[in-house]
Amino acid sequence: MDYRKKFVVQPGAKVHLAKIDPSYTGEHETHAKAVPDIEKHRERMDKLQYLLYADGQQSLLVVLQALDAAGKDGTIRHVFSGVNPQGTSVIGFKQPSPSEAAHDFLWRVHQHTPGKGEIVIFNRSHYEDVLVVRVHKLVPKSVWSKRYDLINDFEGMLAANGTRVLKFYLHISPEEQLSRFAQRLDDPSRRWKISESDYSERKLWPAYVEAYEDALASTSKKNAPWYIIPSNHKWFRNLAVSQIIADTMDEMGLKLPPTRVDLADIRRKYHAAVRAGVKAKRAPSAKHG
Repeated sequence: MDYRKKFVVQPGAKVHLAKIDPSYTGEHETHAKAVPDIEKHRERMDKLQYLLYADGQQSLLVVLQALDAAGKDGTIRHVFSGVNPQGTSVIGFKQPSPSEAAHDFLWRVHQHTPGKGEIVIFNRSHYEDVLVVRVHKLVPKSVWSKRYDLINDFEGMLAANGTRVLKFYLHISPEEQLSRFAQRLDDPSRRWKISESDYSERKLWPAYVEAYEDALASTSKKNAPWYIIPSNHKWFRNLAVSQIIADTMDEMGLKLPPTRVDLADIRRKYHAAVRAGVKAKRAPSAKHG
């Protein structure tokens, strides 16, 4: 199944998250049956990243957004487990520092966008400035509502400069979120993730859903599409995200760059080095009295 077509938010389309089943698993009934496809997509990403890095002409920006406990960290850990850390970066955006807040809302983001040959993953992003600030009324509507167009222009500029932009909303149900909160309480290795804000933010679920629906509908463009990924099942989330990334990279026309040296000359130098090494081995060693 082509999950790019299945989960993409079409430009200009209305978004109704309540109509999208967060437990959807498509043609894969169980994790075990999905494992071969998950591994296949990871291997594809590994090979394609090698070409992206070697070619050094294009780049990839992956944006992950979700409500608490939806699995942004897990997606990064599993989906990108096969790629070479060289040429890959993960950037997390939390509350702006005083210096960041003194600039426009895109300033702190722009400096972390990928250079040629790189993959950058945003764990949260510039979209917090049309989500959190809206829900918590940190700025008036007259301010955050204008940011959709600014974001579209910003991402359009990245695309024009050779950066593919892929944006994923990890869609879970309130029941699944509560279940994951319980897992954090029961598992000592996960308790470090617990925050009081988890529960205060959970009370604002309807407001966040409305904010996400408007943001997804207003900023999903052909050159920077949004994908709504059913994420109640972590394994399916990983499958869908990895397939979409691999399929997109496959379309980027990535290839090895041409050799930049005279191969005939390099071969002559190589064979000369080999001969010199053999002669050095055969030469008698100096005796010390």
